[in-house]
Amino acid sequence: MAETWRVVLITAIAPMAETYVSAVRALGHDVPAVLAPRRDPDGPHLPEHLELTRYSAPDVLDLLFARDKHSIERLLRAYEPDLVMCSGFPWKIPQAALDVPRLGSINLHPALLPRHRGPIPLAWALRDGDPVWGTTWHRMDSELDTGNILSQGSVPIEDDDVDIEEFAPKLFASGVALLEPALERVAAGDPGDPQPEEGATWAGHFEDDDYVRVDWTKPARFIHNQVRAWHLEFGFAGIRAPQAEVNGEPVVLRQTRLTDPGGDAVRVECGDGPLWVVVSEPLC
Repeated sequence: MAETWRVVLITAIAPMAETYVSAVRALGHDVPAVLAPRRDPDGPHLPEHLELTRYSAPDVLDLLFARDKHSIERLLRAYEPDLVMCSGFPWKIPQAALDVPRLGSINLHPALLPRHRGPIPLAWALRDGDPVWGTTWHRMDSELDTGNILSQGSVPIEDDDVDIEEFAPKLFASGVALLEPALERVAAGDPGDPQPEEGATWAGHFEDDDYVRVDWTKPARFIHNQVRAWHLEFGFAGIRAPQAEVNGEPVVLRQTRLTDPGGDAVRVECGDGPLWVVVSEPLC
């Protein structure tokens, strides 16, 4: 790709901005700005150190805060981007905004689309017992995660993938590796591959159902995935979960392991063997 593009990145996540601004620039393109959502002080939000702010944004670019989804088009027009790239953004972007860049808009979705369309695909990969984390660059359209696929790959889900900050680097690396072939298809005017409807699932926020409560008669891996899935729900459901009883006390499980990590971990017998509770907090 000899042509240099102006690329605006849309994201709410600071490490994602750092990773993909660097990746796009390494491919010879300019990133003049990153657009983020204005934080709702009364709503759920990411941990402070993960949230994109004026302090955590990459240097040598502008940081734009959209007050709502309808202001995105106006902000993008000011930068006349050739391409918009999006990932880790909580709002459904209007079609008018997606149409601003001359080459279109693309999104990085952490799933093997059409499986796990929606806001929390990583959590659903664990809830459904998937063997891999998926990564898909796709063209954006007026719906969520339904646009044509440009590139796709996966990495194995490991038993010790329990903290997003620890395993996120391998997900970012997968996205970076798939970015160049995706951009090559964009440069060629390739519309991408339409997503099949067969195998499509929706990864919406968890609800207050049986998945909130831990049943120790279930297999250890099922419960381990349940704990990890709620970790990746980021509290957007407004529910403290998963809830369990450990040594006669009601708690919220925050981290478990399938093998003994030592230290103060508490061994609990499940339906098919032990699970170790590493981090928990009282259920108030």
